[in-house]
Amino acid sequence: LIIDFEEDKKGHAMAPAFCVDKLEILAPGHLLAEQKKDPDGVALMIKKEPVEIIVGILKVIPGQQGPAREIERILGLVIGPIKYKKWWTATKKLLVKDPRIAVPGRPSEPYVLRDVPVNPEEEILEEFFEMGKPMDKILLAERLITLSADVPEIKENLPAILETITKSVMAAKKLSHAEKLHGVWVRNDLARHLQDEGDDVDVETLEPTSRSIIEAADSLSKIAENIPSSFHKRLLDLLSRLYPEDWTKKVIKLLFESSGKFTSECVNFMIEREHREFLYTSLEDAINEQNLKSPVLLWILKNRNSKKHYELLEKLVTYKLLGSVFYAIDYEALNMTGNRRIALADYLGEDKEIIPEILAVTNKEVVHDLAQTLILNQGFEDLNKKSILARFIAKFPSVHSLIEGGADAEVKEDGLIVSQASFDLLRTELEELIKVKIPENKESISVAREHGDLKENSEFKMAKEDQAVLFGRRGQIEADLQRATVTDFSDVTNEEVGIGSIVDVTEVATGNKYTYSILGALDSDPDNNVVSYKTPLAQQLLAKKVGEKVDIVVQDSKNTWKLDKISRWIDKK
Repeated sequence: LIIDFEEDKKGHAMAPAFCVDKLEILAPGHLLAEQKKDPDGVALMIKKEPVEIIVGILKVIPGQQGPAREIERILGLVIGPIKYKKWWTATKKLLVKDPRIAVPGRPSEPYVLRDVPVNPEEEILEEFFEMGKPMDKILLAERLITLSADVPEIKENLPAILETITKSVMAAKKLSHAEKLHGVWVRNDLARHLQDEGDDVDVETLEPTSRSIIEAADSLSKIAENIPSSFHKRLLDLLSRLYPEDWTKKVIKLLFESSGKFTSECVNFMIEREHREFLYTSLEDAINEQNLKSPVLLWILKNRNSKKHYELLEKLVTYKLLGSVFYAIDYEALNMTGNRRIALADYLGEDKEIIPEILAVTNKEVVHDLAQTLILNQGFEDLNKKSILARFIAKFPSVHSLIEGGADAEVKEDGLIVSQASFDLLRTELEELIKVKIPENKESISVAREHGDLKENSEFKMAKEDQAVLFGRRGQIEADLQRATVTDFSDVTNEEVGIGSIVDVTEVATGNKYTYSILGALDSDPDNNVVSYKTPLAQQLLAKKVGEKVDIVVQDSKNTWKLDKISRWIDKK
């Protein structure tokens, strides 16, 4: 067969068997056929009557129903493989309101063109009684309460809906505590609505109660995390009634575990109940103890200049907050799996004001400590970290020296000459710090936090002290490795003392004779008379020749030493 395809593919040869197998015969009225006959009319309908386009597609599909992927295939051919996506997203919202089309509740279900149109409200009512999953019924019941005021059929069915929720849905064993609490509140709202309409319903007698669910839950934070945001304030109000003596502590604990909208809800609830001072003190203590997680710290940074929260947060934005932020980012990086980005780290890079704002009222020593913590932090992308460090350097140029090797800004140290063996030992120690000791310490801090009040928690304080030692050692090793030059000591001669010499010396005052090997900066071994070239004696002997004398001052006492002999350490290994 010779076939003329579109797009200039004319005279294309095709085997008949292949053609018959692949050929799709379009039904009369198919959108693709209509587009060929009347492209302008179809284009106008796409623009003005999007729902009619979908109705037309469903009409020619067998059974007048089809999955989303089939509809999208046709739309891609008619509208274009890229353009159709935005159009389809907008049209799906219109389909929900059209009584002719049954919109699927799940991706696997088809769109259906109904024989008899059903309005959306009646469809929700049908779904409620047909749905098997308890949580689906709870969500639908919530919508039906709102719709009942305008739809008589729904209003008539409210008692049956309440009975279904009470007897079957709330008895379901698979519901989580958050889902049960959500269901109880929907059920109670429905019961109160029926009370207002004159029905004989006693809300207080309905089981389970919100109290029983809260008391049975092993984690309030899990309930807060999984309950719809529209119920956040209701949860906090419930806690204030259930625990009148210590609800503030429970809300603060929830705040520290919170994220997103619930963080703001907790803060606002405390302020509305006139507990601003307790809220401030709790946040201040948690920042000082580095006990806040990333989402709450992110909320503080984002809201620090807002009119609503400026008074609360102004005094919290200090170098201690930045230290807490760095710790939270490093902790999250250590504990997360995969390569997802850390929102707090990204925000710190995007917010160009926060670093200069904090550093403007911070002294040099603290800034250097913060910069060192940032350099060692595992939670930042490289470019992001460099960008933040640049803001440190803009305020304190001396920070630049930390990046180049860890030397003090005012005393630029020389490089270190080391043996290969010492260099390898140092790298091994660094690897153990990063992979074993620091993670173990962070786990110890995490466990200690669970033991209660951090002010009285000696285990937590010891773990934090250990952390400072480990981080300090890690920084020193990384600085030493960066400055190190490895040598095998083969360049030294017998003519004068160098790094790699063995020297025989006499202490002039006593006549005592000693032999020392002068090796690399990290090679000291006093038991075997090996000294670093950095020691006072070695420094005085370097470049000296046999017969020369040197003076060494130790604790205000001066000793004179005579150089008797020079040999090479490499020759006597």
